[in-house]
Amino acid sequence: MSAVLEAVRAGRVGETALLVGKLTDAERRALLPELRALRKELRAMPWESRSERAYPALQVAGAMCHSGAAAAATWIAGADMRWRKAPADVLLKALADRDTGWQADVARRLAARPVSADVPFLLMAGLVRRSGCEAPVTDAYVVGWVRYIGHSWGRVPLVDRLRAEPDLAPLVNGLFELSDLGEVRWLFGDGPGSWHSALAELTGAGVLERKAVVDACVARLLRGGGPTDHRVFLPLLGELALTREEERERVADWTALARDAASPVAAHAQSVLAALALDGGLTPRRLAEAGEGLLFRAEKKLVRAQLVLLGKVLARDPSAAAELLPAVAQAFGHEDTQVQERALKLLERHAKRLDGEPAVRSGIALAADRLSPALRVRAAAALGVAATPVPEVYEEVLPPAPEPFRLAPAPDSAVELAEEIGALLASEGDVAAFERVLDGLARHAHRDQDALREALEPVAATRWWRQSEPGRGWHTEEYFGNTRYGLLAARDGLELLLASLYGIVSSDVLLTALRRGPVGHECPHTGFSRVFDLRLRELAHRIRTDPQPLLLATPTWSTGLLEPGELVDRLDAYHRAGARVGAADFAQALFRVRREDRAAAVAAAERAVALGTPEGERLARLLSAEEPAAPLSRRRTSGSRILVESGEVLEFQADFPEEFRRLGRPVTAFGESRYCYHWAQENHPHWLAALPERRELVAVRLVHDLSWSAVGDQRGTTAVLPLLAESGGPAGESTHLCVAYGLGARHPEDRLAAVDALLVLAARGQLDAERLGADLGQLVRRGAVKTLRLAESARTAAATGANATIWEMLRHTLPVLLADLATGATAGAPVAARGLGELLSVAADCAERSGARGELPHLSGVADRRGSSRVVVQARRLRDALTVAVAA
Repeated sequence: MSAVLEAVRAGRVGETALLVGKLTDAERRALLPELRALRKELRAMPWESRSERAYPALQVAGAMCHSGAAAAATWIAGADMRWRKAPADVLLKALADRDTGWQADVARRLAARPVSADVPFLLMAGLVRRSGCEAPVTDAYVVGWVRYIGHSWGRVPLVDRLRAEPDLAPLVNGLFELSDLGEVRWLFGDGPGSWHSALAELTGAGVLERKAVVDACVARLLRGGGPTDHRVFLPLLGELALTREEERERVADWTALARDAASPVAAHAQSVLAALALDGGLTPRRLAEAGEGLLFRAEKKLVRAQLVLLGKVLARDPSAAAELLPAVAQAFGHEDTQVQERALKLLERHAKRLDGEPAVRSGIALAADRLSPALRVRAAAALGVAATPVPEVYEEVLPPAPEPFRLAPAPDSAVELAEEIGALLASEGDVAAFERVLDGLARHAHRDQDALREALEPVAATRWWRQSEPGRGWHTEEYFGNTRYGLLAARDGLELLLASLYGIVSSDVLLTALRRGPVGHECPHTGFSRVFDLRLRELAHRIRTDPQPLLLATPTWSTGLLEPGELVDRLDAYHRAGARVGAADFAQALFRVRREDRAAAVAAAERAVALGTPEGERLARLLSAEEPAAPLSRRRTSGSRILVESGEVLEFQADFPEEFRRLGRPVTAFGESRYCYHWAQENHPHWLAALPERRELVAVRLVHDLSWSAVGDQRGTTAVLPLLAESGGPAGESTHLCVAYGLGARHPEDRLAAVDALLVLAARGQLDAERLGADLGQLVRRGAVKTLRLAESARTAAATGANATIWEMLRHTLPVLLADLATGATAGAPVAARGLGELLSVAADCAERSGARGELPHLSGVADRRGSSRVVVQARRLRDALTVAVAA
């Protein structure tokens, strides 16, 4: 036995196999515990050459010693064996003395493993060949086969390698059943010698049954799969060159593919249906069924092609109008008005064929209500019915603005508090949940720390600082005492508070970190980071040394606002308890206290003075003072970006801790380092809650970050925009510029967040559409925002019913973009022209629906151009909408 283990440790694979082969079954079973112990030992060791070379021999020894097929397969396919496995031929030789049933069972079990287990195909295939069992057509086996065939380079053509495969038919069928081709897709290639041509050649030669291959290929396209899988199966379908009869047998399949498949597959299906229809192999009813789904697709090329096909069929067979024109009417709901107009022209050309078909006319008339107002009039005239009246007074429909909610009191029970802390550590939560937990920790730490620790034990037991071992990773006190970067996320702050509560971090370390504060380099976000850091470190130190009865800065509302009367009540509670007020806690409370309601502020000031404490007098002075003027700001440009600089906020420079005074320091576009470590975007809501009535001071520090969502294609930065729109204080230049960048963000989900923010500002009456539109015009002209992205955002917002709002915005964007085109200037013209047709289309939609009238600078200069480009056509449409009243 010791000789076997010595050979395994030394990595001598051949010697290991010989030694184990001489053992009896009983001796092999007795060796297994030692092999398992060795495996456990190797797993715990750092990955190095000494442990690495033992794995192949260990894999062979374990495979030979296990008598059960399931256990042997589990051992062979173990994750720790994956990166340093024994050669397949060595394992096959080692298992050669087992009976065929056992080998077949192992082969099936190995093949049932996921593809990621990376079981060698030669091992599985060798076991199948020896045992004589059927090839297990699983994902792992088929992918392994494809890799093996694809990597078998040499002078033997792929088609000959496939022809020599004894299990070709089931494996090819398994190829079509793969859930995702994944990393083997690139092996299929294109052109002569590829899998496509080889499979088509074998099908043509009768090696593979043609009907089975065609059915499997079409079925796989119907089922879908990975996002690029159609690049394998669609070319194969083309190589198979289906006959017209084969295509006619699968009309239902082409119809389903045209409706729902990926765009290239749908285009192929549409072309097949078109050929069948023009050859007379498709009845008008079947053609109409195919068009019903296809005309709803967003790809304008496909929709236009289907309308052209329907026009050709109607020209050949006018009697089909009653069946095909309702299908044409499906395009009336398309977002592109040019598609709508193309469909309307077909209706106008063939509407007379509907005489005697009142039900069909009625159905098309209902569908015509989805047309733009101008086209709706033409449709009614073609059908000989009265047009749906256009309301004389347009009514804007805006989503209701989110209402702030009151924070519930801190959890009264320590057990409930522990549950909420566990949830926050798992999900980060929102500002309201975080602030309630902070207040709860302060209250329960002041009330009974032993009971609090007992309730928190299930949460604390899972934290890294309770499980860390000496000498491995950062020392806990060093980690929590480090102030170079501060607490980067809310979760870090909770970890610090819990570690402090359990005595993991000493009070001396907490005091040193509190006094030193963050010492990292400056960036536009440093002020918010240091305020957040200071509050949490102060609370952690007070929990250890002088617990507070409650927190003064806990907001009243979800936005971070604190009602002045509640703050006076809390100061009174401190005064009666003889508790010491925390400097950071009180400063944050002053930053949050509500001052807009002057009557409530003055009443609270009188009560605060009556307390007779320095904090009461400080609060009274703040509440009695007039609203401070906004700091001066100016614009700066940086490449394609427009940025904002802000002056000093004098109100913040007196009677506040240094970290809070930083929030009033000037913000420059270029002076401070733009590299920063505040990548935790989940902290943005906490920044807004720190200054709930001064959103412009937050927005000016976010403009540069938001610009990257449009200029640098950064993902996720716009998630703060809806919260920025819900915050308090004037929505000024920086807020609108942040929204402008978000509307041009690279990623759809980021643009959607910006649309939400725009609608919230509009619903609250705080949107300056002129400012936002002008900003967008300049950003598009400079290339920071792409016109197509802006058009998509505008269309999304308008679809909610905000047509007048979006028109008012675009009314100030379009002149900037049209000016260069109309005057023939070169600067900015190429940038503005790309996607301008889409933006004009959205503007025309909004103008038609909202009944907007008036002149738009430079619009006529573009509309008077010759040609039928999308820009010119939509410019004419917009001009007509602005100058011609739509008849009822």
